[in-house]
Amino acid sequence: MGRKLVIDPVTRIEGHGKVTLHLDDNNNVVDARLHVVEFRGFEKFVQGHPYWEAPMLLQRICGICFVSHHLCGAKALDDIIGVGLGSGVAMLPAPEKIRRLGHYGQQLQSHVTAYFYLIVPEMLFGMDAPPEQRNILGLIEADPELIKRVVALRKWGQEVIKTVLGKRMHGISSVPGGVNKNISAAERDRLLYGEDGLLSMDEVIEYAQEGLKIFYDFHEKNRKQVDGFADVPALNMSLVDDKGNVDYYHGAIRIVDNDKNIVEEFDYHDYLSHFSEATEPWSYMKFPFLKALGREAGALRVGPLARVNVTGSYTTPLAQEALEKLHNYTGGKANNMTLHTNWARAIEILHSAELIKELLDDPDLQKESLVLPADGKSWTGEGVGVVEAPRGTLLHHYRAGREGNITFANLVVATTQNNTVMNRSIRSVAEEYLGGKTEITEGMMNAIEVGIRAYDPCLSCATHAVGQMGLVVSLLDASGKVIDEAYR
Repeated sequence: MGRKLVIDPVTRIEGHGKVTLHLDDNNNVVDARLHVVEFRGFEKFVQGHPYWEAPMLLQRICGICFVSHHLCGAKALDDIIGVGLGSGVAMLPAPEKIRRLGHYGQQLQSHVTAYFYLIVPEMLFGMDAPPEQRNILGLIEADPELIKRVVALRKWGQEVIKTVLGKRMHGISSVPGGVNKNISAAERDRLLYGEDGLLSMDEVIEYAQEGLKIFYDFHEKNRKQVDGFADVPALNMSLVDDKGNVDYYHGAIRIVDNDKNIVEEFDYHDYLSHFSEATEPWSYMKFPFLKALGREAGALRVGPLARVNVTGSYTTPLAQEALEKLHNYTGGKANNMTLHTNWARAIEILHSAELIKELLDDPDLQKESLVLPADGKSWTGEGVGVVEAPRGTLLHHYRAGREGNITFANLVVATTQNNTVMNRSIRSVAEEYLGGKTEITEGMMNAIEVGIRAYDPCLSCATHAVGQMGLVVSLLDASGKVIDEAYR
């Protein structure tokens, strides 16, 4: 008959979801499921709008990774009018670099938020610590100087976004074929030298290195727990440049296996030929997989851990040194250890900072030629944009009629790509922390959520829950009777 454990809602993630764990009569885990209980309708209600509105409208799918959606939409618009990287027509240097600057700024501030605000508390206090301690308020009490640096670091990333996109949230910079403003010398210097109370570029890199050291210290003291926590297999996917290294803004899609052999590599415009999506009645989120290998063997991991598995190297020295250390840890094989996603995330904070520094030193940012105009003859009416969002590979696909209105939109977000591997992680954690036990503990509940938070999932791709939601976990016997209950 078995039992069912329900965790509803999962906390400290973006959006609303729940977890159900199915147990047999001996309380061994039979199945584990992450349910996404929000409905995402952006693909439908954007239809009928002029195509040039897409980056502004569809970025409102999220209040965290909106720059990625904005740029993904902008790249799709470039395709539609027949200019830019996706069409084979070289984009002007200034607008591409300006878009990249905003993209790297978003990756930095998004990773800083997820890493320091949501994940570091468990590193410093432990998964079993009281919930009132293992949060940002607990960090403020334990180390106020660290939090001052974290807040300043996140603020600096937001100022990069504002400088590029005109607003800290839901910006307005990208237009078909380019951008609507450059980066002035004064704006550049403000970010480089820390004017108006901002951090300087050197301080940003210093604080990013501090974040990486926090992981190293935590890993050294808790190696067995970190390495053994949800070590689950999946293919790894990322955009790569022509040298096979990660490119957060543009490139080919590369998929590698556990030995880092290339399983497939292709132009992202051909994504429909390579991917399929399964559905389940218990979730609104789909389960993408590689067609050639089927649903189980073709399941994908995207995001920081996948990217460090795919890429061979970085072009920036400090991040490259950190990447080599991570690669050496697994002897050159792909890393499937879920909590090592936080290691990869800390490396990407540093990598983003170094990439931003390189761009701020580039005089192309001050150029006046910002749009590659369409001649009207190159109109295609269809576009695909792909970027590496902080959470992983993000795809936007639009079609527009000749009058300019959107007739079709499809979005495949990073959290959707990770759906299968997240469910595998939940099951792995449940088997370790719950299998054979009847008592529900705070540590057990939180361990399940720690496994989910490592992916930094963004479940609210459309609607957002309103109000405050408590956490109730109930353990039911075969007849449905509640035999134990815990509240948060």
